[in-house]
Amino acid sequence: MWEDRFATPEYVFGQEPAAFLADRADLLTQGATALAVADGEGRNSVFMAQQGMQVCALEYAPSAIAKAKALAQRHGVADQVAFHQVDVMRYDWPKVYDLVAGIFIQFVGPDDRTDLFDGMKTSVAPGGLILLHGYTPKQIEFGTGGPPTPANMYTEAMLRAAFEGWEIIRCAEYERDIREGTGHSGRSALIDLIARKPLDVG
Repeated sequence: MWEDRFATPEYVFGQEPAAFLADRADLLTQGATALAVADGEGRNSVFMAQQGMQVCALEYAPSAIAKAKALAQRHGVADQVAFHQVDVMRYDWPKVYDLVAGIFIQFVGPDDRTDLFDGMKTSVAPGGLILLHGYTPKQIEFGTGGPPTPANMYTEAMLRAAFEGWEIIRCAEYERDIREGTGHSGRSALIDLIARKPLDVG
């Protein structure tokens, strides 16, 4: 499904980073390492690299990776992003990073979400950050992007429970007009999580 969706010359979600990530550019520390989960066409991994980060980007669809590599080349950061074709639900999660970002990764339903979050948690270095950004169930009413399944969406209570014991820097639901290609366009019901991993957690 994802290969079919991305197999087009256009960037389905645009070439600019998610507004959430651009708004949090102060968290993207030059020289730090980052992992971009289900990175799509590269708009977010490339932006992190532009801030001076060394980025590993995970994506399943070859056509999306091809566009991501082209985008990195155009922005002069091809040597700062390593693109890997993987199924994140079968990924080994072997390394740790200063920052792990999951932006609009709500293709995962409730049954698999715990496994995905657990894998992402293991990839955050102690004291490092996880950034999650997506839709709340109210997004179904707007119909301006995201999956058609409310159960795939996040709520503040669900994210706080999933990251219990972490320092919650931000966990908030809100509405915003976003214009991110044809894939995300219009009034949207959004949610952000920014959390820091405790130093005493491996």
